[in-house]
Amino acid sequence: MERGKVYLVGAGPGDPELVTLKAIRCLQRADVVLYDRLVSPLLLTYAPPEAVCEYVGKEHGEDSCARQSAIIDRMIAEARLGKTVVRLKGGDPFVFGRGGEELLALAQAGISVEVVPGVSAAIAAPASAGIPVTFRGVARAFGVFTGHTEADEEVTDWQLAARVPTEVTLYRAVAGGERSSPRDTGRSGTERHTAGAAGILGHPPRSDRRRTLL
Repeated sequence: MERGKVYLVGAGPGDPELVTLKAIRCLQRADVVLYDRLVSPLLLTYAPPEAVCEYVGKEHGEDSCARQSAIIDRMIAEARLGKTVVRLKGGDPFVFGRGGEELLALAQAGISVEVVPGVSAAIAAPASAGIPVTFRGVARAFGVFTGHTEADEEVTDWQLAARVPTEVTLYRAVAGGERSSPRDTGRSGTERHTAGAAGILGHPPRSDRRRTLL
């Protein structure tokens, strides 16, 4: 039997119009679509009527490691049946999307895999709120950090991050507690003129997004 293939596809930041043409083409030839929580349901309409579209998003409080292992096993099993599998992930697969873990596991299992980049919320969310991630004379670089870390991981040095003329984008920062909140990170700056804007955007762009000047 012909071996299948897995596409790790970035679905963009939530707005279905911010998806790439290549992502749409992958969906149009998919046999199986495994999609995450932040993916717009409208994107599933590009899949053939006979395709299996299954929600595999992780919920708060769930054992994410066990869930991730089950998703990988499912992709491998479907590909070995000769099917075309689209792993549809919010934003870009390689920006806090565990796409690297999936790519490695698929490659180790001998599964053909291709990565289709997506528009990351790290750029799209600030842009939809009118905040450029770089600005001549103000921010000559930008950094992307997660507000959640494993118990044995080193905590980010927020004071060091704030001293660099950089725009900082935080993922899942609010639920991570005070030490990783956008406001506290901005206040770690040592210069009097340190300022910024903190936005809470789940599916950017959204009408209920919030911006807070620090």
